[in-house]
Amino acid sequence: MLQEERYQRICALLETFKSLSTERISGELGISRETVRRDVIALEAMGRLRRVHGGVVLDNARSEAPYGERLKVRAKEKQAIARAALRLLQPGHTLFLDAGSTTLALTEELLTLSGLTIVTNSMDIAVRMAQAGESMGQRHELIVLGGRLAPGIAATCGETTVSEIQRHRADFALLSPVAIDARNGATSFDHREAGVARAMAERAAHRVILADYSKIGESSRVSYCPVGSIDTLVTDSRARKLAALAEIQKAGPEVVVA
Repeated sequence: MLQEERYQRICALLETFKSLSTERISGELGISRETVRRDVIALEAMGRLRRVHGGVVLDNARSEAPYGERLKVRAKEKQAIARAALRLLQPGHTLFLDAGSTTLALTEELLTLSGLTIVTNSMDIAVRMAQAGESMGQRHELIVLGGRLAPGIAATCGETTVSEIQRHRADFALLSPVAIDARNGATSFDHREAGVARAMAERAAHRVILADYSKIGESSRVSYCPVGSIDTLVTDSRARKLAALAEIQKAGPEVVVA
């Protein structure tokens, strides 16, 4: 059984029973306890469950891992996605970038270009651009959106942020969702983060979703961009084996596999 299939089976069982013992998972999937241990550690890092003594429980309080943890996981996949997304862009373009570990990875690639206008709510992206400006010279025009700081992630959100987005028109919105599937499109767990991403998507000529394989075929609680409104999905090579990727592609978006 492939790793991604195990993840999906464990999560499906957990949605039904709310808690599972290690022995139950091992028996249901026909895998060793050591494999169960590795899988639940990975799923906890994704925010899909919470480990307890002897097993796991559904973690309703958290949909994804803390931002600091997300920066560390699937770094190679995010870098590949960022490099593929870079090929869509040209000097003179105006970009919306929302806050996320994948868009932060894209920021590093953007420093190889010049002449872009970048509009973002991410403090991390803004700081990285400022640091690069000191050593490399100002390569892009950077516009940082005001608003309330979101808890747990250095980014602005709320009515002020959305209002400021409405003042701009971008060539591309490059967005990093919690999940994406053919039914619900790009989704987020947090209503405020989803509100920012939705406004960016509505004010952009092209909507590009950056999502590694772990997000393909998954769904969170707030939809902000229907699959039919997504122009391009950029994902990594591990997503090729997922039936959900083909379903998304049938729904309309161009799929770029990094």
